[in-house]
Amino acid sequence: MTRFALRLVVPALILLVWWTTSAGSTSPFYPPLGEVLGSFQDTWLFARFGSDVVPSVLRLLLGLAIASAAGVAAGVLLGRNRSLARAFNPIVQFCRSVPGTALIPVSVVLLGIGDGAKVVVIAFVCLFPVLLNTIDGVRGVDPQLEDVARSYRLTRAQRLTAVLLPAAGPQILAGIRTALGMAFIMMVVTELYAATNGVGFVTVSARNTFDVPQMWAGTVLLGLLGVAVTALFLALQRRVLRWHIGMTGRN
Repeated sequence: MTRFALRLVVPALILLVWWTTSAGSTSPFYPPLGEVLGSFQDTWLFARFGSDVVPSVLRLLLGLAIASAAGVAAGVLLGRNRSLARAFNPIVQFCRSVPGTALIPVSVVLLGIGDGAKVVVIAFVCLFPVLLNTIDGVRGVDPQLEDVARSYRLTRAQRLTAVLLPAAGPQILAGIRTALGMAFIMMVVTELYAATNGVGFVTVSARNTFDVPQMWAGTVLLGLLGVAVTALFLALQRRVLRWHIGMTGRN
């Protein structure tokens, strides 16, 4: 309870300062917090939750899932085969250097403005943190673990699922967590420029129509979504890596 209370102190202070400094504000760009919360309730809790929040989250999760599956599979393959890794290293370095925002016009031309284009961009950007972390994690597995697995005559599939992936799991999940932050950014960016729905689309539309309270409400919602998605991922990570947490004493 003490730890939970400490986590609430700074957000509560920020809200208090925001409420105090914005109360009675006549600036069109800095409305009172009460107006922002009212717009948040009207827009996101009722009118646009199903039509905009749900599609945004689904695009984010689908893109991240595709990137995680492809990144882990390719990372295991490249991590175990150094010749193959050297052959693919130039194209990997080239692709990871391309900014995600530069891909949006290309995706619009090739795939249109539908959900598919957004998912492809999110998955492409998120692929490389997972891929590179998986390669490093697989290469860093203790050789003695593999020797023990061979002595027990485990098959390749058993060594992969029972030894290799669990041993590389902390680094793989670290890469997925990095990709999660990038996925969130790309979710918003793709909705700012080429979308007909989504949180980013509604927020930029509010800016264009000078509905400043709704613009602020969209920004607050994005922050809350980021906190919620990260908290769910950390809970999943603690469950998957409970053996690692028990060994290291980290929480």
